[in-house]
Amino acid sequence: MLSLETITVEKDFDVWVTKDLIPTEQCIQATKKAQSVLGMINRHFKSIDKEDFGVIYKTYVRPHLKYCVQAWAPQLQKDKTCLENVQRRATRMAKGFKKLPYESRP
Repeated sequence: MLSLETITVEKDFDVWVTKDLIPTEQCIQATKKAQSVLGMINRHFKSIDKEDFGVIYKTYVRPHLKYCVQAWAPQLQKDKTCLENVQRRATRMAKGFKKLPYESRP
């Protein structure tokens, strides 16, 4: 007789769903992908001014953080912090933002 295997995490339409429906795994995966894209941007651009940074961030990074957010809206503070760390790193990359405290960066 065959027994069914218990699955705890499943990827469906590029959204990670756990059996308890807490979006922590999705936040982790979205953060990894966005951090990877930031790394590629950092390697390819020596310095980025504010205008170029806005275009690059909105085009290449933010879609990874916002994809299907209606389905997995982060509710836990640790998930929000995880996603916010991407924004912290990204704003440090733009010329003129590096020395500003995070709260005062646009």
